[in-house]
Amino acid sequence: MTMPFYVAPEQFMKDKADFARKNIARGRPLVATVYARGVLICSENPSRSLHKVSEIYDRIAFAGVGKYNEFDQLRVSGVQHADIKGYQFSREDVDARSLANLYARYMGNVFTHEMKPLEVEILVAEVGPNPGEDQIFHILYDGTVVDEDRFTALGGEAEAITGRLARAYRADWPLAEALTASVSALKGQERQLSPHELEVAVLDRGNGRRAFRRVLEAEVSELLSGERPRRRGSKDAADQSGAPEPSAPEPSSTETV
Repeated sequence: MTMPFYVAPEQFMKDKADFARKNIARGRPLVATVYARGVLICSENPSRSLHKVSEIYDRIAFAGVGKYNEFDQLRVSGVQHADIKGYQFSREDVDARSLANLYARYMGNVFTHEMKPLEVEILVAEVGPNPGEDQIFHILYDGTVVDEDRFTALGGEAEAITGRLARAYRADWPLAEALTASVSALKGQERQLSPHELEVAVLDRGNGRRAFRRVLEAEVSELLSGERPRRRGSKDAADQSGAPEPSAPEPSSTETV
């Protein structure tokens, strides 16, 4: 007689949490911090086609760490939700808090009811009209929402990165200082990160209705070197011009990034 297979609910949930955490930790880390003009998001990402940071709607950005195809599906769903809500009601009704709660409910349901949890952590950020009104929401694989008021880190070694960024953080710091500290927090003391290995974007409250802007490699180099940057960023990656530089092989859309 075959005995039925049984796993205690506590052990089953613990195994799912361990599985999600282990695979998310394999992803290259990402940090977000408020600065004088809005919110900076900086990620280790050598790919030029698989973006970890994207615009959701007007003054809202999305970022993810972990399995690319899973967090990109979340991004697309967020864009669709924001577009429909903005069309049915008004653009001002679309906000990061409601979007973060929507993501949290979905990710929590998957974690609780599905066999395999989502192998992602995501970030939803919104730039406010005035300093001190910016919002950063960090949503974990199980749907837990953490409301951050200064900075946060996602992905591998997040705790160590957060500690390094906490020691450097200064209220209302300029973009160059915030970016330099973010890159230093990402790489630690034993590694080097070149501008080509970074994906950087900002939500700039002075950018008009669409606050999202990608900070391109040349501007990142100038900001990190202390030079006065000539603004080259675009609101969409499709606006980038010039011949691409040699890069590492592109990861597949199912890879952990």
